[in-house]
Amino acid sequence: MFTGIVAAVGRIESVEPLEAGAADAGVRLTIEASALGLDDVAPGDSISIQGACMTATEIGNGRFTVDVSRESLNHTAGLDAPGEVNLEKALRANDRLGGHLVSGHVDGLGIVTRFAPVGESHELRILAPRSIGRYLAFKGSITVNGVSLTVNAVDDQAEGCEFSINLIPHTIEVTTLRHLQVGSRVNLEIDLIARYVERMLSTSQDGYKSLK
Repeated sequence: MFTGIVAAVGRIESVEPLEAGAADAGVRLTIEASALGLDDVAPGDSISIQGACMTATEIGNGRFTVDVSRESLNHTAGLDAPGEVNLEKALRANDRLGGHLVSGHVDGLGIVTRFAPVGESHELRILAPRSIGRYLAFKGSITVNGVSLTVNAVDDQAEGCEFSINLIPHTIEVTTLRHLQVGSRVNLEIDLIARYVERMLSTSQDGYKSLK
């Protein structure tokens, strides 16, 4: 479990296939994370990378490795090539919950439709799949590439749901969101509470309806 408050920006240094020559193979990532502080991280611990919960397998010299399955690669963005990534260690029971409850399970990919300065801040608009759009609400929470953010506007469209976010200068400075541009793919995770609300609303006295 995470909070969506990015603790550090690291860098994927290398991407190695887990099985040479296999088209459906996953990859092993080596991530430079000296700014995160790994003294309290052990093999088997969870770390959020661009909003995706991964298991650290080796740790040392300010770096850690994770194995990413092909299934995860097919449903996430930013984990298949060297570059900067948002990092957050798993939430401890006595930590402050500065963002919102985040599981690190990417629900879908969004496409950036606008990223431009507005006054001292930036407006970020993202087109989300229709399957995610029903969970988005004005002033609700959404996780974008591992960053807990507040939705400012929601616009349901035929091709999906476009939502708008205001990014303050601090968020731009300390996360990888500063690298976004129109057309960028981003990892989205809906608010955890919204999952349970839908589940409760989908039930009836006669039994459970199938969620699709």
